[in-house]
Amino acid sequence: MKIHSETTKKIGNNLKFETNEGYVVSVLIALIIVSILFVGYFALLRPTQRGYTTVYLLDTQKKAIDYPELLVVDQNSTFNVYVDVENHMGKTQTCQVLLKVVNGTIPSVPVDARTSKSYVRTLENDEVWKNFVTVSLNEPGNYSLVFELWIHDQNSGAFQFTYNYCVLNLEVVDQV
Repeated sequence: MKIHSETTKKIGNNLKFETNEGYVVSVLIALIIVSILFVGYFALLRPTQRGYTTVYLLDTQKKAIDYPELLVVDQNSTFNVYVDVENHMGKTQTCQVLLKVVNGTIPSVPVDARTSKSYVRTLENDEVWKNFVTVSLNEPGNYSLVFELWIHDQNSGAFQFTYNYCVLNLEVVDQV
């Protein structure tokens, strides 16, 4: 026991625990050890980011500000929007955008309605697909245009819904 206590006393004397200098050195050593452990954790055990795909709508000026809201039959009932899809899955991915036109609001996604238009394209990693879509609505009413993003699953051989979608709400009237 005397050997351990003498060693401890020598270390304590070397670190000058009797003065504030010893405490400062001890705190610095502790901070250095904690910093090394913290950096080591994030360098070695940092979780990898999962890939993703996304879909979004842009107006004809390629901005997200001037979407059509009110359409008049036989006057401006045809309009255009960009439906852009981005692939950040880390691999080539086949994507499909389904356009579904629903009277009123949508109850749930994926929307249980007939597909009005379908667009398919294979995208490389980090590629953006800019799709210029023309839509015509000639019957008065309130509509929800739903653009659903689906990706091809290699294992099942079928398209799977990504739960990425955009909704454009429109009112179509006979006249203003």
